Amino acid sequence: MMSMKKIILGLGLLIALTGAALILFVTGTKYIGVHVALILIGAALARQSRYFDDNFYHNASPQAFYPTAGLLIPWFAWLAAVLVIYGLYVSFAIAPTDFQQGEAYRIIFVHVPAAWMSMVIYVAMAFWAGLGLILNARLSAMMAQALAPTGAIFTLLALVTGSLWGKPMWGTYWVWDARLTSELILLFLFLGFIALQSSIDDPRKADRAGALLALVGVVNVPIIYFSVKWWSTLHQGSSINMGAAPKMAATMFEGMIIMALAFWMYTIAVTLIRARCIILERERNSGWVKELATRESSGAKS
Repeated sequence: MMSMKKIILGLGLLIALTGAALILFVTGTKYIGVHVALILIGAALARQSRYFDDNFYHNASPQAFYPTAGLLIPWFAWLAAVLVIYGLYVSFAIAPTDFQQGEAYRIIFVHVPAAWMSMVIYVAMAFWAGLGLILNARLSAMMAQALAPTGAIFTLLALVTGSLWGKPMWGTYWVWDARLTSELILLFLFLGFIALQSSIDDPRKADRAGALLALVGVVNVPIIYFSVKWWSTLHQGSSINMGAAPKMAATMFEGMIIMALAFWMYTIAVTLIRARCIILERERNSGWVKELATRESSGAKS
């Protein structure tokens, strides 16, 4: 039976190499920074694979996951910091001025990755919530709960930056456009998930209720993505299509992808931090948490 360590190693390398190869195939060698970033991310995942035990179910327990998450957090946090610095430098110092929108277009380097992450995080949250519902897995439900606040933040960021971009482009901060309205609904779904879980005292009942809401709400994600194709909307269509070269300058595309990767790494790091807090809160009466608290208290005194 293949070990969990080998699975993580293989997935990390596969994600990095597939992403780099796909971008190379579509766009050529213009986006070398993106290629390097993807390979570094894959290398980081492969490096961390040695921390995974061969027993998958052992690692799926909160007690085993807690120290593993602690080891992973610094790597993803540093990757996020490096990528966001490089991404902002490319986006605001290297990328040329748009001939139609002028300097105002640069907000897309934050807006577009934030909108992407809002959808990706919701799908991930629904996946973990559904897995927890089906398998009655505590850690899966905790991961869904940990993802929700970050998803809400990115959705709000996408709406705010989109409004700031819309004022000079459309003459107004807000229109009840299909894309904007469905993204606003996504924010309400995130907030509803958080509020629903917070309003139920029993964690297991809260997890089940939240999972049902998350799974029902996932239908909104394809509506957001395809809204500009299904309806006549004020929001512009996609500038990036994996079946064709991007409709933008190479440095613009590079800056956008690097910022998306930075947001992705940030999401993983923050989610792991929040998951550790949730684990401690829910497992506070268990022996291993009490032992951990005693050990850390003794270490602080010494």
